[in-house]
Order: sequence, then structure tokens, then C-alpha cells
Amino acid sequence: MPLPSSGPRSTLTSLAVIAAICAGATGAFAYTAGWLSPDRLTPTKLVDALAPPTGPVPGYRRNHAKGICFTGVFEANGNGTALSRARAFETGRHPALGRFNLGTPNPGAADATVRVRGLGLQITAEDGAVWRTAMINAPVFPVSNPEAFYALLRVPASKEPNAMAGFVAAHPEFAPFGAWAKSPDWTASYAQEPYNSLNAFLFTNASGAEQAVRWSFRPQAQAERITPEDLAKRGAAYLEQEITERVAAAPQRWSLILTVAEPGDPTADPSRAWPEGRRTIEAGTLVVERIEPEADGPCRDINFDPTILPDGIRVSDDPFPAARSAAYAKSYDLRTAEAKDYPKRSSEAQR
Repeated sequence: MPLPSSGPRSTLTSLAVIAAICAGATGAFAYTAGWLSPDRLTPTKLVDALAPPTGPVPGYRRNHAKGICFTGVFEANGNGTALSRARAFETGRHPALGRFNLGTPNPGAADATVRVRGLGLQITAEDGAVWRTAMINAPVFPVSNPEAFYALLRVPASKEPNAMAGFVAAHPEFAPFGAWAKSPDWTASYAQEPYNSLNAFLFTNASGAEQAVRWSFRPQAQAERITPEDLAKRGAAYLEQEITERVAAAPQRWSLILTVAEPGDPTADPSRAWPEGRRTIEAGTLVVERIEPEADGPCRDINFDPTILPDGIRVSDDPFPAARSAAYAKSYDLRTAEAKDYPKRSSEAQR
């Protein structure tokens, strides 16, 4: 039954309120899309900048396109509850699924040509709360903010002969990542890599105490050091073959290490490492029990959005999680619309 009206004045007032809400929502959407400020960084610009010179490969993630799925469990030991009330930290075995991957937009890239390796992970607690995270093996991020990252992505397309040198000069925070990337000291397996959140998140425990935290999954497997040249001799897709055979022989494990910030530690800049000696808590073990090809695997349609967090964990003042969330959503929309092109192009990309 319609609500009674108090007359024309009431009707006009209601319409004005509705119009204001619609205008505000439209304005916010336009601002987000970049329509009101053409120079503003948008998800579309960021995703487009990830594409190689030949264009994106339809049906694949716009970055970290080469990957393989896994399933397993997160065995929480209860220690993490000192920092967070998230149910995933309560003692027990929580289902986990994820994706080992390489930081490249080319699904056919040879393993030895990609320095950055990634781990996308989803942990589901007993109450159904989901925690998603996307981590890389680098100890720090290349740059301090999303705008600088966009500028870095555009360097390869620049016609300036010294574009990279100019970028590095303008962004001195790039130096630690650059030194790590140039190191010939690689590992021979996804199972031998540490995977780092790099972004800071805010943890709240049962008593309401809040702490800034970064986390890492550190491998329990012994690292076999290898040069990229020697890795190239083992084959273009050696890492996927190796992790498949390794997990088939025995589950692989990583220890979850939570690192707690102290006052003054940067929480908004993932290019700056926290000093040594910070308090750490070992909160449990990720156990990878099964490897499956991505084409039909459980990670294929998962968007490892780092802002999908359970109660007890929330984003900090770091701008990257929000930027990554928006870019991941754009990438997800694009690749799902191109589903007909995947995995048909997979075999073609390996030729």
C-alpha cells in the first residue's frame, strides 16, 4: 500500500532528496572513472598499462597471467589471536586454495625471463569468513604509490632513450627493488620462495587493541639457488612441472609470520622495509596438498582481491590495496568476458 502524502511540498522535497542522492552517486562514479579529471589514475588506465606491446592476451589475467592452482589447508596454531580476532587465526585447519604465478602479462613467458613470483591465496574460516591475499617474493615493492607504479609501467612504451634512467632518478625508492631484481640468486621452485604481503594492514584483537601488521609466508623447503641462465636450461615451464611433481610426492609447507609495526614505521609505503628486530608471531602453516592446471582448477575464477578481509583485519593508510582491488576487478571483468578465448590460447602461447 502506498504511503500517505502530506501534499505537494512533501513530494517536491522527497524528489529533491532523491535527485541529490542520484547526482552524488553519479558524480562519485564519474570521479572514479576519471571523467571529471582526465589526468587522474583510473583502473582502466592501470590495467591498460599492464599490457605488453602486442596487446593483452584475451581470457587471461592482465598481470600474473601465467599460473597454476593449488588446494590445501591453513593450520592455525592460535598464536595469531593475540593480534586479530579473525577466525582464521583460531586453532584448527581452515580450507585454503590459491595460485602460484609469475609477474608477467604473457601466459607463455619463459620462467627464466620473469623475476617476480607470486602467491594468490584464499583462506576460509569455520564461520565462512574469507581472507584473500596476493603476495610476491620481492622483499619490497618497486615504488611508493600507485601513480608512480603507473609511470613505471609506461616506461617500456616511452620513446625516450633514457626513460628508465629518468624514472629511477625521479623515484629513488626504486633502488632496493632494482638491486633485488638484478640479483642472479634465484630459486628452483615455487616451493622455495617466501611470499610477502608488503602492504600494511590493521589487525584488531578480541579486546579491541589495534596493530599495524605485514605478513609473510616463509618456505619450509630448503632453497636450491640457481641462476636464471641455468633455470632457462630446465625448460620454459619448468616451475609448474616442478611444483606439480613436488606436491604429488609430498605436501609443501610455508610458515605464516606476522610482523608488528612500531611507532614511526611506514604503513603507507610498501617500498620501505621495516627495520630488523620487529616483533614477529608465527601464526600457523600453509599446507599445499594438491596442484591442478589453471584451465579447470579452483583458482581460475578467483579474484585475489587484497581488500577481501575477515573481521579483525582491515586496510591501513596504504593506497595500494584499494588501487589493486579496482584494477583486479577490471581485469576480472575483461577476462571473464573473453572466456571463449581461454584456454584455447593456452597451447598456442606455449609454442
